[in-house]
Amino acid sequence: MRLRRERPPAAALAVLDAGERVVSWADTDEGTVVLVTPRGVWWPDAGSNRLIGWQHISKAVWQDGALTITEGDVDEGIIRDRAPVSVRLAVPRDLPPAIRKRVQLNVVSTEVATIAPLGSARFVARHLPGRDGVVWWARFEPGTPDTPATRASVRARLAQLDEQWRAAQTP
Repeated sequence: MRLRRERPPAAALAVLDAGERVVSWADTDEGTVVLVTPRGVWWPDAGSNRLIGWQHISKAVWQDGALTITEGDVDEGIIRDRAPVSVRLAVPRDLPPAIRKRVQLNVVSTEVATIAPLGSARFVARHLPGRDGVVWWARFEPGTPDTPATRASVRARLAQLDEQWRAAQTP
């Protein structure tokens, strides 16, 4: 006996690109749908859905029936978190574990390092969906000032990490 898997509503699927497939989905309390695809999470936003790429999800939390995602914007290799967005899931299906797995698989490497003149940053290598290789980004640790000197140190470390990564991947 073959079980049929539930499909998202046709209106929700209309936002997807041709050939993009749904990995998981869930109904929200507001009557909208959250979709997970290999590219990211299609998040309900102001009457439509917008794509949050896996590489931009800083944090995803499933708690007390609500899914909260913190999206990061990247400027010159430095990640700044947006305000978290939340939605209550009426029928979560397997969406929360699917998101957790995809976010974890997107992070390839992470380290915290001291940066000059004073402070530290978390350096993260992430996959970009649909592309080979990784991209290195940094997030200032609390208390680290965002100054031209700090950014210069971060950029230098990002370049060094990228060079080391590429060298390690070359046979």
